[in-house]
Amino acid sequence: MRNTMRWLIISGLAVTLTIPLIKAQLPGKKKLEMATFAGGCFWCMQPPFENLNGVLEVYAGYTGGTGQSPNYGDYAQKGYLEAVRITYDPAKISYQELLDVFWRQIDPTDPGGQFVDRGPQYRSAIFYENEEQKRLAEKSKEELGKSGRYGKPLVTDILKAASFYKAEAYHQDYAKKNPSNYHAYRDHSGRDQFLRKIWGDPHSPKNAPAPNAEHRKYSKEELKKMLTPIQYQVTQENGTETPFHNEYWNNERAGIYVDIVSGDPLFSSLDKFDSGTGWPSFTKPLEPQNIAERTDGSLSMLRTEVRGRRSGSHLGHVFDDGPPPTGLRYCMNSAALRFIPREDLEKSGYGKYERLFKR
Repeated sequence: MRNTMRWLIISGLAVTLTIPLIKAQLPGKKKLEMATFAGGCFWCMQPPFENLNGVLEVYAGYTGGTGQSPNYGDYAQKGYLEAVRITYDPAKISYQELLDVFWRQIDPTDPGGQFVDRGPQYRSAIFYENEEQKRLAEKSKEELGKSGRYGKPLVTDILKAASFYKAEAYHQDYAKKNPSNYHAYRDHSGRDQFLRKIWGDPHSPKNAPAPNAEHRKYSKEELKKMLTPIQYQVTQENGTETPFHNEYWNNERAGIYVDIVSGDPLFSSLDKFDSGTGWPSFTKPLEPQNIAERTDGSLSMLRTEVRGRRSGSHLGHVFDDGPPPTGLRYCMNSAALRFIPREDLEKSGYGKYERLFKR
């Protein structure tokens, strides 16, 4: 199993498409330039650059290794790093400005990877295209190191640009294609918490002290974009999905179930049972601290509602008619959950739960 703690699940079948070195040659008379940065998970490195005025394209890919045509299955073994290659118009945005954005996305003091993603394929690096980029990168790193912002040396490599191979199509613009998974990954990777601690809240005055890291609170509009209609109805409007016609009611695979909004671990397949109700049911939560219970008097009944503690999402209800050993039935809505199969726990950022299935 690859040494990665990546949070997100890549679902479905992906067709591998590797594309050799991307050239800076684009149609038109503008003088365009390239910038290549490695900052751990390339899903997280595309969005910060894509909306900058003067940036034309941002590709996720692999660089800095040996051998031809790396792909997601072998790039680490070939010594490649996950990186992004940026095509930009220097008349509108400078390389120094791109460097400033880059430093605000990473932990430049970590030699062993970035946040939960461990291994040399996730280390940070700047790949310079020419001597001027090299000079600016070295100066920028030196000044940032002298600022004392981190309290320890910066280890980000500054290397000569090498062949860059575009990653598979399902990796491109992952944040746009899979917003709920992407935001859940960022929230649990530790990246955003670290950046707020070092740089302050992006919505506060520059460099203002950051609050303690908490789950991001999404707006109503953001949630509607992140969630399917049934997921939104269940989690945000206290809805109930149709029994026997939902995703996990008869799921028998080994793995864990997490909050669809926050990504917090909630239940394990080891505690799942067939309640005959048509909804996924569990005898106990995997992490009790991740749920909150409250009295629900709706529908002329007195029930105990279960909500995600950090997300605030409606998950379902708990009843006292379950089997031993607890005698409880946590009756959940599939639409409030996301299932992480046992074989994907490590790469999805839940490696510590693998031990549950090795008994």
